[in-house]
Amino acid sequence: MNSPILIACAHGTSSALGAAEVNALRDGIAALRSGLDVREAYVDVQAPGLPAVVAGLPAGETAVVVPLLLSVGYHVKVDIARAVKSRPETFAAAPLGPDARLVALLDQRLRAAGVTDDDAVILAAAGSSDATAAQNVEEIAGQLRALRPNEIVAAYGASAKPSVPDAVAAFREAVHGPRRVVIASYLLAPGFFHDQLAKAGADLVTAPLLPSPVLAEIALERFDAALAALG
Repeated sequence: MNSPILIACAHGTSSALGAAEVNALRDGIAALRSGLDVREAYVDVQAPGLPAVVAGLPAGETAVVVPLLLSVGYHVKVDIARAVKSRPETFAAAPLGPDARLVALLDQRLRAAGVTDDDAVILAAAGSSDATAAQNVEEIAGQLRALRPNEIVAAYGASAKPSVPDAVAAFREAVHGPRRVVIASYLLAPGFFHDQLAKAGADLVTAPLLPSPVLAEIALERFDAALAALG
């Protein structure tokens, strides 16, 4: 019997740099396990779309969709779930976050940017209409507070509140506000949402999570956990 196929399913982006970073992540996953069949798929913007990738899988072979996404949300609960349901022997793994290693990576990004203990930090996520996504982001924010003394709030690029610009404005309006307002980018790669962070009025925006080998390690663990759950 052939080894299970890993479908590394990303959101999709019109950013050439963002697309390259995600492709490098897929390469990183494949490099961690010799012979693993890692396939490309997207839920939006880019091709090949996940439904087409699932439909084109070899008959009878097991496949696991690993969401290259940072939280549970509409794309996981609807898009990926629907694609998985469309074919026997196709299963879904958990998304990359929340995970303590992502919190450590955010802390590294803040340190690399020269963020001090006095700075206010806005954890900026893409946002989702699904309440679970916000809970996932708040979990990351709580873990980041355990690592750092900064005042930290979560904010979103779309579909959830507060928005990142509103969070920046709230810190600016605080009577005893901090010296600087910093946005910690809780985004996988460069793209539309990361570009919007530069327009939100903060003093500093950290780099996205990629590139980092940590993401490939987490993705492969999600794949293995999904297979283990099948017994």
